[in-house]
Amino acid sequence: MTTLGFVFRHAPHGIASGREGLDAVLATSAYSEDISLFFHGDGVYQLLDGQQPQGILSRDYIVTFKMLELYDIEQIYVCRQSLQTRGLTVDDLLIDVIECEPAVFSEHLHACQRVLTF
Repeated sequence: MTTLGFVFRHAPHGIASGREGLDAVLATSAYSEDISLFFHGDGVYQLLDGQQPQGILSRDYIVTFKMLELYDIEQIYVCRQSLQTRGLTVDDLLIDVIECEPAVFSEHLHACQRVLTF
């Protein structure tokens, strides 16, 4: 079975790539059990708890990340350096993640046979 990696590298609001990526992850989970998610750069904001997108008239899709556990998606990696650069910790995030140093994050990403970036 092909290992799929989904990389989130953009902030959640202003462009639709985060929402589209999450939709793709959930749809793909029906066909594949070997899915890993990667949050890098501004993509770590996708998982930030306490967002209020309705204030900018944006759809609140962020809470849907809580459903990943129901879809048996457990390999969720976050770059530690990306968090630190933005003054965040894993305690600021909506869901449990695997926090990795950049080199380890890269190893997990390169282990995927197919990678989609959002």
